[in-house]
Amino acid sequence: MWQNSKEWRGTTILMVRRGAQVAVAGDGQVTIGDMVMKHRAKKVRKLYHGRIIVGFAGASADALTLFERLEAKLEKHQGNLTRAVVELAKDWRTDRILRRLEALLLAVDGADAFLISGTGDVIEPDEGVMAIGSGAPYALAAARALMAHTELAPKAICREAMSIAASLCVYTNKEIVIEEL
Repeated sequence: MWQNSKEWRGTTILMVRRGAQVAVAGDGQVTIGDMVMKHRAKKVRKLYHGRIIVGFAGASADALTLFERLEAKLEKHQGNLTRAVVELAKDWRTDRILRRLEALLLAVDGADAFLISGTGDVIEPDEGVMAIGSGAPYALAAARALMAHTELAPKAICREAMSIAASLCVYTNKEIVIEEL
C-alpha cells in the first residue's frame, strides 16, 4: 500500500491476485478540492495487447502521459513488465519534465505486480494484494480479510473491498471498474 492523504486524495486502486487470476479495480470519482467533478472516470485499463492491467492515482493528465510511456516501454521490451516498469521509473525519476508528474501507477500481468512512483520506487507486493490512493488502507484491509477468510475470486474480492473503501473514504465512490487477466 502506498498512500499520502495530502497528495493522493481522489481515488482508490486495488489489485488482488489469487492463483492464476488477477483483478485490478478502480473507483470512478474525480474530485477537485472538496467538489466531486465526475462519477464514472476509468482509472484502470489494459495495455500491451490486453496482457497488462494498469491503474493510477493522482493527476489524470499525468497518469495518461505515464500510461503512454509505459506502453512504449512494453513495446520496446516485448511485453516484459519487470523491465518496462524499471525503465519507466528510471526515466520518471531522472527526466526534468517527467519528475514533476503527480501520479502513482499500479501495473500487473499474469505473473507480476508493481507499484511505480516518480521517486524511483518499483515495489512488488509480498502478498497478492496491493492498493494505492486515498482509500487504499480501507480497500487493502478489506481485501486481505476476504483473501484470508473466503474462497472468493479476485474480481469478487475487488468488488467487495472497493465497496467497503467507498463507504469509508469520501474521495472514493461505488462506480467501480474492474479489469481481469
